[in-house]
Amino acid sequence: MFAAGESTRMLPLSANRPKHLLPVAGKPMIFHTLEALRNAGIKEALIIHGYHAEKMRNAIDARDWGSLEVKYILQKERLGTAHAAGHAKEFADGEDILLMNGDILLGPGAFSEIIQQHRKGDFELTLSVYPIEDPSAYGIVVVEGKKAVDLVEKPKELVSNLVNAGLYAGGDSLWDAIDKTKPSSRGEYEITDSIMILIEKGVVGAYSISSWWMDVGKPWDLLQANKLLLSEIKRDILGEVEKNTTINGPVIVEPGARIRSGAYIEGPVFIGKDSVIGPNCYIRPHTCLESNVKVGNGCEVKNSLIMDGSSVGHLSYVGDSVIGRNVNFGAGTITANLRHDDKPVKVTVKGKRISSGRRKLGAIIGDDVKTGIGTLLAPGVVLHQGARTGLGVIVTEDVEPGKLAVSDQPVKTKDFGIE
Repeated sequence: MFAAGESTRMLPLSANRPKHLLPVAGKPMIFHTLEALRNAGIKEALIIHGYHAEKMRNAIDARDWGSLEVKYILQKERLGTAHAAGHAKEFADGEDILLMNGDILLGPGAFSEIIQQHRKGDFELTLSVYPIEDPSAYGIVVVEGKKAVDLVEKPKELVSNLVNAGLYAGGDSLWDAIDKTKPSSRGEYEITDSIMILIEKGVVGAYSISSWWMDVGKPWDLLQANKLLLSEIKRDILGEVEKNTTINGPVIVEPGARIRSGAYIEGPVFIGKDSVIGPNCYIRPHTCLESNVKVGNGCEVKNSLIMDGSSVGHLSYVGDSVIGRNVNFGAGTITANLRHDDKPVKVTVKGKRISSGRRKLGAIIGDDVKTGIGTLLAPGVVLHQGARTGLGVIVTEDVEPGKLAVSDQPVKTKDFGIE
């Protein structure tokens, strides 16, 4: 599994940890993948890591994975995906293995199905494909029957709607192709170039993913991944639920969590251990509240992801937003999530304004952010780690790490006739 990159497109959420440890549906993203590998009968997994490597290892090793043994290789120089894949050659030890990008999530059955198809097929490598409406930002694969006949990175002409899904099954032929791979224009060794060597030989099969697939590359992708994974949960109420609360549908309330009187929760929703919800608040579908999260009196949270230790002060609204760890929303903080013109919300990523593709998107909030009471956040605004806002501030531009956003509107006093 390739998990060494710095994940700069995921900032500010990835500022303090690799994005593979960002939570979706109640657990780190990479945990969902490791569980699926174990459930598919995989006995050994190798994680090729680099950025915040120690945090990655510590988080994974803190859990018992049962029949799955997790191993690691440190990619000291990050010279591309083919370079990363080459680290797994010794691990493979002459056998066919699965290779995958660590930032993808797959629906049920994908691992078992690609293994089965690869074993039954006559191909030296099997790559996975998935149809999407607009594949222009991805590598697209041209398939004839069950054979991959072309792979085009970020095509100008859409000759296929099948994207390279970043999951492969293969062995010795791939290592040979990697050895022959030349650096790209940006000086990196790309696994897609290695695969093209094999496609030109006619030895690459294509497996079409039958369930769902997600490439989690930008902060708002976490919302869609969270929605997909929460759609699979079952109701499990293990925490304390006070009288006069309403819990509808599939809702998980972990041990130590407390749902106070007057709360109304519509599943699917995940509420982590030691969290306190309410009183008198509304938690709407596809919301994930991690451990020790507090949602105060009279709040509404909708389709959002709020990470460990964060607090939403009373009379606040959080919609379609991703909030990092140890964030404190002052009372009356509001996240706007819809443009007046109904166009997709734009977000600044790596210094460029890009469309999120989402009609509704609130705020992206890094770790340790604090907002003053009455703060209003425009759609798609980003508050980087450690940022602050003053009282009653309307935030229409991103706030950089450690900066304070204040209103420069002067306060005037007038005589209004009371003696």
